[in-house]
Amino acid sequence: MMTEFDVQPQPGADKTNMSLPELELVELQAMLDWLSTYGADSQGGVTRLLYDNAWSEAQHALAKQMTEKGLVPAFDQAGNLYGTLSSKESVSSAQDGVATYPIVTGSHIDSVVHGGKYDGAYGIVAGILALEYLHKHFGRPKRTLQVVSLCEEEGSRFPFAYWGSRSITGVTTLEEVQYLLDQQGVSFSEAISGAGFGPDRGLKPAAQTYGAFIELHIEQGQVLERNSCSIGIVSDIVGQRRYSITVKGEANHAGTTPMSWRKDALAGAADMIVAVRRIALQTGEPFVATVGRITAEPGVGNVVAAKATFSLDIRHVRQEILDRCWQEMLQTFSRIAGEEHLRLEWDEHLSVTPTPMNEKIRQDIQEICEREQISYLHMPSGAGHDSQIFQSACPTAMIFVPSQQGISHNPREFTTEADLMNGFRVLVRLLYKYGYED
Repeated sequence: MMTEFDVQPQPGADKTNMSLPELELVELQAMLDWLSTYGADSQGGVTRLLYDNAWSEAQHALAKQMTEKGLVPAFDQAGNLYGTLSSKESVSSAQDGVATYPIVTGSHIDSVVHGGKYDGAYGIVAGILALEYLHKHFGRPKRTLQVVSLCEEEGSRFPFAYWGSRSITGVTTLEEVQYLLDQQGVSFSEAISGAGFGPDRGLKPAAQTYGAFIELHIEQGQVLERNSCSIGIVSDIVGQRRYSITVKGEANHAGTTPMSWRKDALAGAADMIVAVRRIALQTGEPFVATVGRITAEPGVGNVVAAKATFSLDIRHVRQEILDRCWQEMLQTFSRIAGEEHLRLEWDEHLSVTPTPMNEKIRQDIQEICEREQISYLHMPSGAGHDSQIFQSACPTAMIFVPSQQGISHNPREFTTEADLMNGFRVLVRLLYKYGYED
């Protein structure tokens, strides 16, 4: 059942149409389906990699959509796309000597290879439609509202993630990533220039200042579905550590080398992987540890492995837990290596600290859910998101909607229309509060 806004419409507005109309739901799903055609593959998946043709077509198509829906589109040098609903006064006007910066919502336009149509795209589409709805029913806001289609988050093309939010917050500059190569040997600098972006294109600098950032996103897990909740209010985004663990032994004949004489790198790695699972289970939720890849050399069935390398991904919402578990794992790996006469090496590829979301915005989201009678759950995010980058620069919050069976990064990724609409309703309410009331 739709709930009416308890606010007054702008003069001349249709007072009988103050609830979120069914048309919004139809357009929300239709626009997601439309956006998924950019980068669509024959298996029903979506592939939009940073600065490739599908990505470029999608961003420019969204810019056209923004114009049609009453927003002012603009690209920055990194390729982030902004749709602005300006306030009655200039964004840069000062109030008591303090500049008023826009309230921004949105997410990322890029996808993983052969991904789904909701990841990232939902937050962009919902943001565009939310600003259109607010403008249509309430006129221009007191404070400028924006939706941003972030150029990249996934790290699917180049070995680097969160370029969109990192460029906006100034955490990373083009100079720091320009020489990165994709799998075809194309440099980051060549790719950005080929897509029509970069510092020499006359576009505004990527670095921006936000009053707040609000990201609406599918959960990509099963927590909401299993708890029969429609909205997830993200409390924290987990910290992550990623490593490559290398175990070195000695290649030898599988038939003539007694078991007690072997320096079997693969057997040692296997004991270490078992220890990873044991330590994770002993630590308890929400700590998770994953070994997703292992290779052995020489990789021959009748030769004792001389070298084994495996990946390790650990995550938790508290830094001290991450630190403690890594040290326990490293000590265990070292003990196993010593007992088996092996050598141990390790490299850290990623270290991201846990990020709490803004408590005031979380409370506002909870109050909206209670007023709308929408079930909700405060929960951590086990996946990384642009919001963890923005939180260091401005008040930031994330709103989750359920993912059916927790499936994501997959063509089978799906969220029901009812859940999509609930997330949309909460976002509209929240943007109204910050843009029209506060």
